Amino acid sequence: MEPMVLLNALVTRLLFALHSLIGVWRVTAVKKEPKYWLLALLNLLLCLETGLTLKFKQGRGYKWFSPAIFLYLICTVPSLWLLEIHHGTQYCSNEPGAVQVNVSNQDFNQSRDSTHGSEGIDHHIIQTAKVFVNQLSRICETVWTLALHQTFLLLLVVGRWLLPIGAEITRDQLSQLLLMFVGTAADILEFASETLDIEDVRKNYALINAILAVWTWSMLQFPLDLAVQHIGCKPTTSTKRIPSLLLCRYSAELWNIGVSLFIQDGPFFIVRSILMGHFRIFNQMLVFFTAKNILVVTLQLYRLAVISLDFRATLLQKSRKEVSCCPCEPYKASTHATTDQDNELKDFVAFPPKEEPQAPSEDP
Repeated sequence: MEPMVLLNALVTRLLFALHSLIGVWRVTAVKKEPKYWLLALLNLLLCLETGLTLKFKQGRGYKWFSPAIFLYLICTVPSLWLLEIHHGTQYCSNEPGAVQVNVSNQDFNQSRDSTHGSEGIDHHIIQTAKVFVNQLSRICETVWTLALHQTFLLLLVVGRWLLPIGAEITRDQLSQLLLMFVGTAADILEFASETLDIEDVRKNYALINAILAVWTWSMLQFPLDLAVQHIGCKPTTSTKRIPSLLLCRYSAELWNIGVSLFIQDGPFFIVRSILMGHFRIFNQMLVFFTAKNILVVTLQLYRLAVISLDFRATLLQKSRKEVSCCPCEPYKASTHATTDQDNELKDFVAFPPKEEPQAPSEDP
């Protein structure tokens, strides 16, 4: 196993586990119940996946699916759900979004003075760490939750970049996938933050659950690499199996269209339409992003129509070439209108008349 492959595989999964533990710590601090530390046991699945990947895949990834990204979602999403649902994370005690922390270095200076001379540098570092953790604990819960959302999406992109790739995916395909993930992560973060920050939404428990369910559903596209990989048509694929032929030729394009319609822009548009139509919630950003979702869905449907027409034209052109290249087709077409004269000609060619013997000529 290559040392760099092993290092990337271990460091990436370590970052995933560390971020997941921070989320569990915040849930335990907010709920003030130690039983929520049991969520940290989900990281055992990530450890198990790490061992199996190192043993059977030499640390490299799979073709169309990333188990490490999927397990990272399983370890982190429950903590974010609990933080969003908890009533204490909905508002800050003072101004919205304000950081409840004293930015002065008074606590750090006191800790340094108390440990100067009499105690060693190790104790000073421990005291400084305690003060730093205490300062972090004073940050408004809304800021903490938003920061966890942001770092979660950033780690999904960076982690996919750091994870060793398999032999089935190229560097070019990986770069395309990462660029798509950046745009996708920005849209998902905007959807979660923009809808959950609405005051009327925060008052409706069922609506919060519905928004989080759609948010979780949209996150399932990150473990899959189908957006840049074509299935490829086998040489024996027949033109009579049109759905299979269409799927193998345009697999990446169809996957992107399906993700937009059924996983991301389509569900986002439905949620925002319900907010505006049923709950009468209106603001400038909500209307703008709803119009954006309508535009994206319309363009994806237009793209699907273009692919269908192009595929139909390709099939027609291929069928015409097959007809023109077949030597027996003109003969079959002419046999339907054969005349008696043609039949006689065929018989004549098949059974030529025998020549009569000539009488010997007499010499004078």
